[in-house]
Amino acid sequence: MSELNPKSVAGSLDLFESGRQAASERDQPLAARLRPRTLDEFVGQDHILGHGRLLRRAIQADQISSLLFYGPPGTGKTTLALVIANTTRSYFITINAVLAGVADIRKAIAEAKERRDLHGHRTILFIDEVHRFNKAQQDALLPWVENGTVILIGATTENPYFAVNRPLVSRSRIFQLRSLMEDDLRRIIDQALTDPRGYAEQRVQIDDDAREHLVNVANGDARGVLNALELAAETTPADERGVVRIDLTVAEESIQRRAVLYDKEGDYHFDTISAFIKSMRGSDPDATAYWLARMVYAGEDPRFLFRRMLIFASEDVGLADPHALDVVNTAAEAFDRVGLPEGRFHLAQAALYLATAPKSNSVFAFFDALAAIEQEHDHQVPDHLKDASRDSEGLGHGANYLYPHAFRDHWVAQQYLPSAMHGRVFYEPSDQGRERALGDEVRRRRELQLAAVVDGDDGQILTTSPDNDARDQWLIRAAGEVSSLLADVRQRLFADLIVARHYRILDLDAGSGLLTWEALRRVPEGGVWSRCRDKTSAVAIREMSAQRLSELDRPVVLEGPLPQLGDLLRLREEEDVRFDVVIGRNALTDLHERDSAVRTVVQTMAPGARLRQAETVPHLSQRLCDLVNLDLLDQPDLAQRVLQAEESIYSDGDNPRVTWTADDLRRLWEDAGLGEVEVAVHAYQGRRRLSHAHLGQWFNPGGEMHRTFASYLRRYLDAAELKTVRHFFEEHLIHAEVDWTTSVAFVSGANPG
Repeated sequence: MSELNPKSVAGSLDLFESGRQAASERDQPLAARLRPRTLDEFVGQDHILGHGRLLRRAIQADQISSLLFYGPPGTGKTTLALVIANTTRSYFITINAVLAGVADIRKAIAEAKERRDLHGHRTILFIDEVHRFNKAQQDALLPWVENGTVILIGATTENPYFAVNRPLVSRSRIFQLRSLMEDDLRRIIDQALTDPRGYAEQRVQIDDDAREHLVNVANGDARGVLNALELAAETTPADERGVVRIDLTVAEESIQRRAVLYDKEGDYHFDTISAFIKSMRGSDPDATAYWLARMVYAGEDPRFLFRRMLIFASEDVGLADPHALDVVNTAAEAFDRVGLPEGRFHLAQAALYLATAPKSNSVFAFFDALAAIEQEHDHQVPDHLKDASRDSEGLGHGANYLYPHAFRDHWVAQQYLPSAMHGRVFYEPSDQGRERALGDEVRRRRELQLAAVVDGDDGQILTTSPDNDARDQWLIRAAGEVSSLLADVRQRLFADLIVARHYRILDLDAGSGLLTWEALRRVPEGGVWSRCRDKTSAVAIREMSAQRLSELDRPVVLEGPLPQLGDLLRLREEEDVRFDVVIGRNALTDLHERDSAVRTVVQTMAPGARLRQAETVPHLSQRLCDLVNLDLLDQPDLAQRVLQAEESIYSDGDNPRVTWTADDLRRLWEDAGLGEVEVAVHAYQGRRRLSHAHLGQWFNPGGEMHRTFASYLRRYLDAAELKTVRHFFEEHLIHAEVDWTTSVAFVSGANPG
């Protein structure tokens, strides 16, 4: 167990200790010497550490909660923990799970408890290889993590959902680190050659092709590429000019074989076999060959692979190609005779046959039947199917059984399922391969069989409850038409949107938070920025999030006009933040400067970012005059002018709410540089119960900024006529339930970057 608190440790070293420490650091491997000390030195993992990401904000604010870092070797899990150690004001203790036991845990907990009780200091406990702890060791941590005595940071190469106790997982945020990109590895090599901790003080040069070989063979492992570079630099003699030159030959000797991440009992084993099976299921022979080769290359047992393919032949190919089972079984027998390496031909033949075979999972009919048996009561065997050899005379067992071979086509319609399960369907033939022809025949016979059963029954099994229109209407009203519409709009905006947990999302007009709260649920390791058009909305979002969320989990509230979005970000010193997803509802409704607002939004989108926007289309939505019969006014001229007044709303060039169409919306985003822009208009039809409040909004006098129905009526009617029309609408519509149409334009697009 080691303790790390840079400020206190550095002050306690005497001159000799400092010298010994410096010598020790020089003797460390290159990968250890070059470990990043700050977030700015850290290379890669932008999906969790990029500007604006949750983890970066938490580290910078020193508001770390319990964390689990999960990813392949050499991706920076331990390094990230040490960066936190260098940044935090908390006391930092390190334990390696391979070497430590329960006694070490108890000692660390006791010290942390004393530190908190006496000095009020927090303690961060970092456990490397945390999956190596057994259940008892992990259980020993749980109460102290739960009560806040220690903040746990664990690093693991295994999936924490399987390798770490569920209670610990549920109390931690999980961040998955990915294998580094090739550009990341190139930066690391360049850093090693120029950093004083590396080879800056030596003349080490590397050829471009040698660099590319190291990057390619390292397979995303920073430690691997640095180890290879160190071996090459330390074993290559300098030339007459004192330059150590690493060429392709030296690089190939330093790292000769790509390391494949694979262990027969860990994540990579299960992930790779899963990819192999899913590639066969997806009928992709190229991917099938790749994943099979990867497993064989890593030394996987071929018999294990044949067992999985035998299962696949029945589970995923099944009756679409019954010969698949024979092919795999024969290939497995041939492999047993031939062995490796020639037996790889039989592995490949079986796998490629399955990948290219027609697919059907209809054998799951058995498991559906099994589930029905587990969930339902035992049902009696129908009398005509019972064994007639023992008691046919006394109980009538077997009586009235129809012997299929005595009928044409060796089939006859009769009941085979228990009486309580008439019409139950378990087997659904696919339309693939041999099963396509089977399916038509199975369905035809099933229809005849069901008809035969119904004709001989009292009909009770096929009865249904009658429709209850009054009840259904009450439920619709109880749910609320407006709420239903908003829920559907939100569902449509997020429906086909791929949102990774670490994404940054911008809500163009938060309003009451309809889209903001859903966005927050989808990006627990990312962040949500909510633009509010006024102070009232901003205060509401802040107060609601303060009640429900911790400070780090709350949305970032931007208060101000949409065209000033860039300025709003600059005020928060977040002008470099680029959003992965932009969502919005009615964000452009009241804007005169729509084009500048849209251009500003596109400028804040990351390359490849997606847009999903919904805007109500006024000229396609409900006309108020259609809700009443104006002929009942008994004043044709007045009725005509009322109609003209309403139509003038949608031709008013000074009213930004109505002066646009769906095509205008498409052109607006395309002109701003957005690609793949599509606009689809959906008309919502529903029932709405009108109240005094609705009529009050329509006939409110309004003003220049907020024009109402009455604003336009005044252009065509005098005061007395306006009063007459208002009374007419109130008389016919207050407390009335009317059909109501709302049209919404849904916009999607992508930033080509």
